Amino acid sequence: MNIKPLGDRVVIKRLEAEEKTKSGIVLPNQAKEQPQMAEVMAAGPGGTVDGKEVKMEVSVGDVVIFSKYAGTEIKYDGEEYTIISQKDILAIVG
Repeated sequence: MNIKPLGDRVVIKRLEAEEKTKSGIVLPNQAKEQPQMAEVMAAGPGGTVDGKEVKMEVSVGDVVIFSKYAGTEIKYDGEEYTIISQKDILAIVG
């Protein structure tokens, strides 16, 4: 990946939304809720952010849960990514 986030920023790629409900009903694209789980594609170096030392706690390949309205969505090489601050990551799954 050629996107290199700065400071405490993380580039994530959302995991696919569910195609069906648990009862087997197929959902159209408009009814699918955006997933709040994603895979970390790149992570910044950490360092000093707003006068505080920040240690990166996520690494490439981690699956994370993040805040619903966090980050900036971008399109790069035909793929959709979101750049978020590490503080918007709520948990690492696994």
